[in-house]
Order: sequence, then C-alpha cells, then structure tokens
Amino acid sequence: MKKILLSIVVFFVGVYFLLTKFFPNVEINRYDSLETVNTQKAIEHGWIPKNLPLSAYDIAETHELDSSTIVGKFSYREEDEKSFLAGLKESNEVYEAEGFLFKIDKKLNLVHFRNIPLNKN
Repeated sequence: MKKILLSIVVFFVGVYFLLTKFFPNVEINRYDSLETVNTQKAIEHGWIPKNLPLSAYDIAETHELDSSTIVGKFSYREEDEKSFLAGLKESNEVYEAEGFLFKIDKKLNLVHFRNIPLNKN
C-alpha cells in the first residue's frame, strides 16, 4: 500500500514538474488605447511602460509571470514622436527609460518594447 501511495505521489510530482517546465505561466493582453491601459491598470502592474505617448494605440504585451519577462508593442501618431523620444535615452538605435528598452520604427510609427531583466547574481 505504501509503495502504491509513493508511486502516485511521485507520478503527480513528475507531472507537475513537466507542466510547469514546458508550459510556463504566460499572459497576453491587448489594449485599444492608453485609456484602456489605464482602465486595466497595466501600467500599475508594470506590464506597460509609464511613458507611452498619449496617442498610443494597438497596444499589446505579453508577460511571463514566472520569469518577469515582459515584451510588447504599440503604435503612435507622428505628432507625438518628438515628445516621446525626448523622454528616452538612446544607445545604438535602442532607447531606454524607466526599466524598459524600446526599438522604434519611425517610418511605421511602431515601437517594440521589453523590460530590462533584473540581474540574478
């Protein structure tokens, strides 16, 4: 009886390990506008950068709860480009601000972003 119980426990621990290893806890969110981002409190959760242009739209982000990895994208209107860029620090065509890295396609008015990983020393 003890061997059967032990076998069942080992089996379920193995299944749990495989499920958590190969199917991480990932969440994908889409927002129409900055207003929707604010309503959903995505900035407060840290999933969306604080410095989005007011005209940001077609906003999407994916975050993995286990590793705290966040990636996303948004579009913006050209009239907001100058003020948006003013709040960023540039290095080799990659911009940085408040814990996020940004890659900006100025022709398409499209921004891809990701959070800056924390050092795990």
